[in-house]
Amino acid sequence: MATAISKNSSFRCIFRSLTTCSVHQLRSTKPSFRLFHGAPENLHHRPLPLPQTEFRLDRRLQSLAIYHRCLCSSTATATVNQANSGANGSSEGTSGNGDKSDRSEHTAEQGKSVRGGPVSWLSFLLLVATGGGLIFYHDMEKKRHIEEINSASNAVKQGPSVGKADIGGPFNLLDHNGNSVTERNFLGKWTVLYFGFTHCPDICPDELQKLAAAVDKIKKKAGIEIVPVFISVDPERDNVEQVHEYVKEFHPNLVGLTGNPDEIKKAARAFRVYYMKTEEEGSDYLVDHSIVMYLMDPNMEFVKFFGKNNDVDALADGIIKEVKQYKKIKA
Repeated sequence: MATAISKNSSFRCIFRSLTTCSVHQLRSTKPSFRLFHGAPENLHHRPLPLPQTEFRLDRRLQSLAIYHRCLCSSTATATVNQANSGANGSSEGTSGNGDKSDRSEHTAEQGKSVRGGPVSWLSFLLLVATGGGLIFYHDMEKKRHIEEINSASNAVKQGPSVGKADIGGPFNLLDHNGNSVTERNFLGKWTVLYFGFTHCPDICPDELQKLAAAVDKIKKKAGIEIVPVFISVDPERDNVEQVHEYVKEFHPNLVGLTGNPDEIKKAARAFRVYYMKTEEEGSDYLVDHSIVMYLMDPNMEFVKFFGKNNDVDALADGIIKEVKQYKKIKA
């Protein structure tokens, strides 16, 4: 725009100078040069008619005027166009800035919707779902682990044993009727052996009563004959007569065995039974011993032991289960 204005000013100056010069030359009364050196002086002072030259100058002046008008109009048009383009650019820039501001506001609104609070609904639902899944997985794994332990324990109990415990062996004792008895007398029968003494104040009577009740329950429930056997660990006081009076108080089929100290010691060692005298005051003393019942199969081989923690039902069911499992394996 500044270039166009400068060009317009220069052309105006040229136009003015040309116009002034032409008019001055046309209307001057003195010629600027002599036509002929020898001509009279009055000829030089006489004005020359220049109609053709004036016509040409008028044409030139008109052309310059038209050119000046065109130049002015073109300059004005260029100025207007530049102004319009500037306005359009500014409007576009403003609209672009508006669009950018709208977009930024929209993004900010979206960000506010996502980051409106410390925990959004989506993250909260994901957290709840993840927590529930972890709890469910933990419960399932716990149940599966318990089932594996139970199945493993059942498999150990029900499956055939890899090896048998070295419990049991030969013995030679006297029964409550005074007859010599060895382990061979019990072949072909299921036998439960218990070691104790007749002067036991409480534990031995309780265990023998439990054994007698279990034997009756097993026969009634499964039809299995079990022979209960009582072996004394107090050979000094438990003679044949003492054992005879003792066993008949619990069960008619209870077999009482006794013998000399060496034979009792040998039998107890074969069945891994601990016993020892305690609080000896003359003839009144107690015998500390193992409180265990041994289930022996018809071959007088060890099957399983039952401790004091088993009640009548547990003892009866345990013996029935072992007998059935034994028959299943042998079949």
